[in-house]
Amino acid sequence: MEILEKAPAKINLGLDTQFLRPDGYHELSMVMTTVDLADRVTLKEIPGNKIIVTSNNAFLPLNKKNHAYQVAHFLKNKYHKETGLHIAIEKNIPIAAGLGGGSTDAAATLRGLNRLWNLQLSKADLAEIGLIAGSDVPFCVHGKTAQVTGFGEIITPLKELPKMWVVLVKPPVSVSTAKIFQALDVSKVTHPNINALVAAVNAQDYSGIIENLGNSLTSVTKERYPIVEKIETKMKQFGADGVLMTGSGPTVYGLCQNYSRAKRVYNSMKGFCHEVYLVRTL
Repeated sequence: MEILEKAPAKINLGLDTQFLRPDGYHELSMVMTTVDLADRVTLKEIPGNKIIVTSNNAFLPLNKKNHAYQVAHFLKNKYHKETGLHIAIEKNIPIAAGLGGGSTDAAATLRGLNRLWNLQLSKADLAEIGLIAGSDVPFCVHGKTAQVTGFGEIITPLKELPKMWVVLVKPPVSVSTAKIFQALDVSKVTHPNINALVAAVNAQDYSGIIENLGNSLTSVTKERYPIVEKIETKMKQFGADGVLMTGSGPTVYGLCQNYSRAKRVYNSMKGFCHEVYLVRTL
């Protein structure tokens, strides 16, 4: 039996790092949504007792550092599955880009193994397990649009977004999320109004969403990677309604309400960066 799971990328409409917790992690308040740029994860049992990860992307770790491997190893041990497992990851989401590629692969692996092994776990169960691989995994298990708080474990679903197009631009640099958080001083960054953003999403107020986009990590990443600011400036010049860096970067996205404007922004940015995608929110 072979299980195929779609693993969509995520973007942050809002990301606020509120304070440093006693456990060393930052308290987060975020609004996240999924977009139609996706990896594909195929799962099947194989002879033996090993977990083997393969991918079409040579830069993806295929060992214990891989998030999909980590959650599969956990489930295999917890439920005493005496079988080998092959995880094939077709990568379409850029790596180390702020788009949750590793997290969504882990979430897809959790959902797929739940089906393959008939574990009958709820989404809440899978999301809790996903925390072993990273704070974005619980959201990626649930998908759609949600407010995410705590360390990433508290998911509050929001209403569907109004229809919009998303232009994603990934510059030729990779960003370490851990290093950005290590350099973060919460007293010196701009804190977006997450409550106002949540209200705008639930009201399906496109203008309100645009007005309240914000990411408190942006200034930290821009200081180390000035190309992020250059991309933001270009996208605004080319006509995107709202522009923001997602996650810890370096990917920047532009939101457009109509396709013709989004296509113009997309075509213009193709001359500036190699990795540019035109997608819809899911």
